[in-house]
Amino acid sequence: MKVQGRMFIWLAVFILVMAIVYGVWSKEPAGTTALFLAFGLSIMIGFYLAFTARRVDAGAQDNQDADVADDAGELGFFSPHSWQPLSLGVGGALAFLGVIFGWWLLFFSAPIIMVGLFGWVFEYYRGESQNQ
Repeated sequence: MKVQGRMFIWLAVFILVMAIVYGVWSKEPAGTTALFLAFGLSIMIGFYLAFTARRVDAGAQDNQDADVADDAGELGFFSPHSWQPLSLGVGGALAFLGVIFGWWLLFFSAPIIMVGLFGWVFEYYRGESQNQ
């Protein structure tokens, strides 16, 4: 994680320099603001990764002499199948269409979003993939 933290901090420095150059050269507020916000985002991620790297064990990517096989193993649990993101996507699309065509469409999209959200949260508490 130390490598990733340094990468984001150097990216933040680069974006800051580019934001200053862009702001002085173009005098355009929207792009300058977007670049300064990108700087803030990069520095937050870089600080988080650098701060977390001190508290966890060093990974294989932090070792100069590590092989690819050193980082093998279980990386975490990932859901093999889930239909809930589809319902959240459909509900979200309907909600954004409600902004365009009329707020009345939100009455139809809100229940779809709620069903998808509750289904996703409680996915492993019921059904065939229930955990103990």
